[in-house]
Amino acid sequence: MAGEQLNVLNALDVAKTQWYHFTAIVIAGMGFFTDAYDLFCISLVTKLLGRIYYYKEGSTSPGSLPSNVSAAVNGVAFCGTLAGQLFFGWLGDKMGRKRVYGMTLMLMVISAIASGLSFGKAPTAVMSTLCFFRFWLGFGIGGDYPLSATIMSEYANKKTRGAFIAAVFAMQGFGILAGGMVAIIVSGAFKVKYPAQPYENDPVGSTVPEADYVWRIILMFGAIPAAVTYYWRMKMPETARYTALVAKNAKQAASDMAKVLQVDLEAENDKIEQSVGNDFGLFSMEFVRRHGLHLLGTTSSWFLLDIAFYSLNLFQKDIFSAIGWIPQGQTLNAIEEVYRIARAQTLIALCTTVPGYWFTVALIDVIGRFAIQLMGFFFMTVFMFALAIPYHHWTLPDNRIGFVIMYSLTFFFSNFGPNSTTFVVPAEIFPARLRSTCHGISAASGKAGAIVGAFGFLYAKDGIGVRNTLLVVGGINFFGMIFTLLVPESKGKSLEEMSGEAEEENQSHQTTSV
Repeated sequence: MAGEQLNVLNALDVAKTQWYHFTAIVIAGMGFFTDAYDLFCISLVTKLLGRIYYYKEGSTSPGSLPSNVSAAVNGVAFCGTLAGQLFFGWLGDKMGRKRVYGMTLMLMVISAIASGLSFGKAPTAVMSTLCFFRFWLGFGIGGDYPLSATIMSEYANKKTRGAFIAAVFAMQGFGILAGGMVAIIVSGAFKVKYPAQPYENDPVGSTVPEADYVWRIILMFGAIPAAVTYYWRMKMPETARYTALVAKNAKQAASDMAKVLQVDLEAENDKIEQSVGNDFGLFSMEFVRRHGLHLLGTTSSWFLLDIAFYSLNLFQKDIFSAIGWIPQGQTLNAIEEVYRIARAQTLIALCTTVPGYWFTVALIDVIGRFAIQLMGFFFMTVFMFALAIPYHHWTLPDNRIGFVIMYSLTFFFSNFGPNSTTFVVPAEIFPARLRSTCHGISAASGKAGAIVGAFGFLYAKDGIGVRNTLLVVGGINFFGMIFTLLVPESKGKSLEEMSGEAEEENQSHQTTSV
């Protein structure tokens, strides 16, 4: 029986690309659309929060969030995400992918709405409740990482599996784009309805009372795509690989996939026998021997990538202000500043972030995961050093457009590079019963890097300056290139080949035959 159980899995591996593949991409991808929207939209409104809640009478510059508050507001969702990745990754292997999938989405919907309803009159009360709800928002988002990647990898055929998983992740680009566009529309509408003088002309009047609605509407909008997706997520069957290899019910797996693939699959009546040597746990020496270096490769490369990626993405507005691409705050009113920041970030997303993701989707099954990740880290290193070493040159008015182009290319090669591949590979190379857990560990390592980036960049740019911070980020990208050498290539191979389960099943079958 050990050999026969591969019938349903083989059917999935060789299946032609069908409508259900695209349905699965959209259903899983809308989670990432919401994830990216919720995680990045906070960077659009932090300056507005500073103006509303931390205005100092008589100051020549608008109010701004204190460093510790800014770090908390930007970073607390990442702390929740890290915890959610570990918890829901483990739970996805214990309870099944489908049963946990709906929990994460509902948590995201409730927390996104609650974030916009953050209450209290004192600044500390509003910021505390905002941080509390954004932690739980992050916790739900964290669960989406291992579950979406694992579900898509286990549904896909081996020929185009990389493109399908990358397409789910690429929905992040549209989420970032949507965050910017919603902020542009909301701030644009309020700007027309409630005109105000720049801060330098009227410090108090430059922030109209209605500006408090702007950031709340922007944050709450993230609940809509998640709520819309919930029904379809609940209709998805459990993946065949979980049902067959973990739950040991090949008959149910064949029945579920026969409906999905719309083909007749042989009903395998017996429960699958436990394979010899295929019961090692995450903390066993056997796992360390077989997959230890792989897990080190996926965790370290994702950790280093996210330090660079999130620090640069969250603090685009500071870099653009420093080089003069966004006017100084005192020359704008509060809502106008949100509009300008959103417009700049949307332009970056539209021109570089979104295309980078889809270059990966198009080429990942052609040139492979390893080559894309190595190339991405290499060009990120090159562009960071090219920005940092002659930094003064880029701050001159005539050279600012060149700075923005170079900075944008760094985003392009992070998305057509390690930001996509670090998500794809952990969903392909570990055994089915540990796949969601190992992806969660890898993703949590990445979020630990994001926390370092979110908190570290904030203090680094004040302490050592933007130039030296960019040099450090360049060095981090170089080490990411080194740790990529530990990551195996999974292009064109089945999940069972990559995890070693196919070999184990064959050995077990030979043993039972003898």
